[in-house]
Amino acid sequence: MDRRELLGMVGVSALGLTAMSARADDKSSADHCCELSQTHKDCLEACNDCAKACDVTFHHCYMQLAEGKKEHAKALHLAADCAEFCRLSASLIGKQSALMAHSCRACAEACKHTAAEVDRFDSHEMKDAVKKLRKCEESCRDMVAKMAGHSEIRAN
Repeated sequence: MDRRELLGMVGVSALGLTAMSARADDKSSADHCCELSQTHKDCLEACNDCAKACDVTFHHCYMQLAEGKKEHAKALHLAADCAEFCRLSASLIGKQSALMAHSCRACAEACKHTAAEVDRFDSHEMKDAVKKLRKCEESCRDMVAKMAGHSEIRAN
């Protein structure tokens, strides 16, 4: 191996190390850019918890309907739909979508109306769901308020 080949290999090695170092710096800044704020994390968690509670409520209402208690029909329907709003919001928050403020606004309204209906019943399942529904509503409203002015949809 002559001197030119050796210098070429040293140069390529140095270039490779420089590129790897730059990529590591990009990764840390990329990780930082994609971190969720505490408000986003709290809302994401509240939406997931609420979706689960709505699923439990749906099943509880289904069992009540099977026993002939027709007054649970509206709560069953609202719980099923509200769970979908919560899942949508959680998904859009996780993606940091430009549309998350819209889904969170709708989720808060869904939680509010579902809580009003579910709160009519005096069972452990329903009372637990009401707590999670209200927490999700509050968290979504807080996030929408903190996003004011940052929720516009940008064209590329």
